[in-house]
Amino acid sequence: MTTETASATDRSFLFVLGSSRADGNTEILARTAAAQLPAGIPQRWVDLNTLPLPDFQDGRHDTGDWPSDETEEELRRATLEATDIVLASPLYWYTVSAQTKRYLDYWSGWLSAPGSDFKERMAGRTLWGVTVMADRDESVTGGLVTTLNNSAAYLGMRFGGVLFGNGSRPGQVRDDERAMVRAKTFFQAEPPLALFPYEEGARQR
Repeated sequence: MTTETASATDRSFLFVLGSSRADGNTEILARTAAAQLPAGIPQRWVDLNTLPLPDFQDGRHDTGDWPSDETEEELRRATLEATDIVLASPLYWYTVSAQTKRYLDYWSGWLSAPGSDFKERMAGRTLWGVTVMADRDESVTGGLVTTLNNSAAYLGMRFGGVLFGNGSRPGQVRDDERAMVRAKTFFQAEPPLALFPYEEGARQR
């Protein structure tokens, strides 16, 4: 885990990279967007592909102490210390990558750990998404967007939406002019409180 920061501020970003390869198109797009943030906003970057994080084991109904190793605990702290969490995952089989899903699965454990206030502390923070895909039609990302939006809604978080890019070969996203332009203002948006689809429908009635 690396921290890139100039000075303290009331906002801090955690970028969670969920690609199966280093320096992939999704990371390129995420770093392009991150470069537009003011210099005083701390940025912490976590590459899930390099962390010795095993598959999540659901122990919510077991007895005894909650098992947690150093890697998991550091990841939990990094998550709770950020006001803005950016999940940068390529579109794999029309949803988030396995690495990203594993990270979200650990949220289940942090929610249920004895004495945990994870849900209360996550409320009001902002979840963002960045994804690059081979398909040029963004409508195929529905599964990924739903996963992120509903996860944010469950925790009472804000959802800043997803920054989309197109690319397959290494570095190809740099040729996606529309994605590069959108990246420059992506984090300037004022994110709304995330709502489940049925809450959206009730609000519109």
